[in-house]
Amino acid sequence: EVLALCVLLYPVLQSLALQLHSALTGSYVSGTHSIAFINCLNEQIAKDMARAIMDKKLAAYVNILPKSSALSFWEGELEETTEILLLVKTRTSKIGELSNYIRSIHPF
Repeated sequence: EVLALCVLLYPVLQSLALQLHSALTGSYVSGTHSIAFINCLNEQIAKDMARAIMDKKLAAYVNILPKSSALSFWEGELEETTEILLLVKTRTSKIGELSNYIRSIHPF
């Protein structure tokens, strides 16, 4: 019984041990961090959104990447636009909260 219980609990105990090790040493553990990409219409919107994300403590840091060209289909037509890209580095556990927050403040 005890051996069966140990075998069944091993994945949970291993995960907890890795998370504890990561917290104590500051080292990276696979699957605990994520990157979110957010498209913005212009640099001012990108800066405002990056600051809002940081003010809410939803990310460790945000990179604002320079203007780039983008191609997409919109209503069946090929569109070419420019955009600013936010690269948001955060904990995987905060992705849901980050996503909901971005939907609430993003202009489109």
